[in-house]
Amino acid sequence: MTKKHHSGRAGSAAALGAVAGLALAFPAMADNFTFRIGSGHPSGPAVYVGLVETVFVPEVTRRVAEETEHTVNFIEAYGGAIAGVADTLEAVESGLLDFGAYCFCFEPAKLFLHNFPYYAPFGPQGSATAMEITRTVYDENPWLTETFERDYGQTLLGLSGWDNYHLGTTDPWTSVEDLQGVRVGGAGPNLPWLEYAGAVPVQSTLPDGYMSLQTGIYNGWLMFPSSYLGFRFYEPAPYYTLIGFGPMMVNGLTANMNTMARLPEDVQQIIREVGAEYERRSGVELDAAQVRGLAGLREAGAILTELPAESRQQWAESLAEFPGVQARDADGRGMPGTDVLNSYLQAVAATGYDWPHAYSLE
Repeated sequence: MTKKHHSGRAGSAAALGAVAGLALAFPAMADNFTFRIGSGHPSGPAVYVGLVETVFVPEVTRRVAEETEHTVNFIEAYGGAIAGVADTLEAVESGLLDFGAYCFCFEPAKLFLHNFPYYAPFGPQGSATAMEITRTVYDENPWLTETFERDYGQTLLGLSGWDNYHLGTTDPWTSVEDLQGVRVGGAGPNLPWLEYAGAVPVQSTLPDGYMSLQTGIYNGWLMFPSSYLGFRFYEPAPYYTLIGFGPMMVNGLTANMNTMARLPEDVQQIIREVGAEYERRSGVELDAAQVRGLAGLREAGAILTELPAESRQQWAESLAEFPGVQARDADGRGMPGTDVLNSYLQAVAATGYDWPHAYSLE
């Protein structure tokens, strides 16, 4: 009995050794992975989506093919083909999309605090600078990144945003008082900016903007020039006033955590690295889009003017309490609002930027 038992163990060991030898001789089987990636906005006019199409998708595809035994294929669904602007977070959470790019502005409850740049307008005017500041805030406040994983089953791969915000209108105006009672569309978190001017804020989305301006549902849009040009808003609303509310890094590219967990580690690593590259490219591309957008609006016949510095300062002063109000609101929701807004204001201060009116959370 003993001898037979011993012989069985020896046979098992030999078999295991043979299997191990085969594993060394033949690498793991190559797999092809197919992903669904999408956004509610179209690729062309929206820089953050354009970078998904021109940077993230091709670079992940290339690097996986060149650096691993695997290949990947993306089914691209931009412009709301699978999920609209207010549904993309949920589409990634449910697995309807493996990867999604969206603006946090359309999740005013779930991502209330992630919209913190909106809560301190008139900040630095360059998108690359704004991106560096926002990354600093995320690094100092891990809660912002962990929220996506803990609450929504997804990994934040990279941040992006919108270039510098200004105001387009269907009719000319020369003073802030002229905006009294004018209905103005916006993404949501930026609508309180209009309170000082006495304008009537209207929650809206980019895909709805052209028709709403054309039909008079509202007569103005808080919008950065790249999309104001790309969506041709200058046709129904040709008056574009440079105000400089600032660029807002409030967009992100995320991945479904279950999708990521099923992938080999080398493929996961490439996706993370390209996501970081997507973020690095965003600020620079948004600055370039601002320049192209303003030039394109002039060429298209839009009438561009600039808000006088005195009016801009008065507008900023009218929002002096806004960051503190929003920080306390976030605190009351169980979010680290005061910590995040303080980090943001300190990160801006570290750049030497001179606010038209210095904010305080007191």
